[in-house]
Amino acid sequence: MEKKYDLEDRFVNLAADLALFSKELPNDSVGLYYSNQLLRIGESRALNFGEAQGSIATKDYIHTYTLSLKELKESRVNLKILRKLNYTNNQNIEVLLDEIEQLIKNYCLNYKKQTRLIIFSMLILNLNLNLNLNFTG
Repeated sequence: MEKKYDLEDRFVNLAADLALFSKELPNDSVGLYYSNQLLRIGESRALNFGEAQGSIATKDYIHTYTLSLKELKESRVNLKILRKLNYTNNQNIEVLLDEIEQLIKNYCLNYKKQTRLIIFSMLILNLNLNLNLNFTG
């Protein structure tokens, strides 16, 4: 199966995969707790990523991007706990953990690239403003 490199599609697919995985958890207090956690985090991460892509303000962009990364790491820990408890099919957990690890790496690279572009754009904007002020002032 070919891996997708579009982060939005991968977040949407991961949210759906986590939802399907959550349905398979036992219907007891532990299963319900982790199921709800994974559902909330999975959906929120996909939505936050979409929000970050539409952010105009740099501060909002960085906040929603870092929130999505935090949620990826939360999902990873939840799945590791379930694996440690031997609570469900380990093969499904391993597939989800692999995708989450890949997303964390890609996400960090994309975040660094986007942040550098934002900083570079801000520097250029400041340089242009300073040049304009010098010529008009």
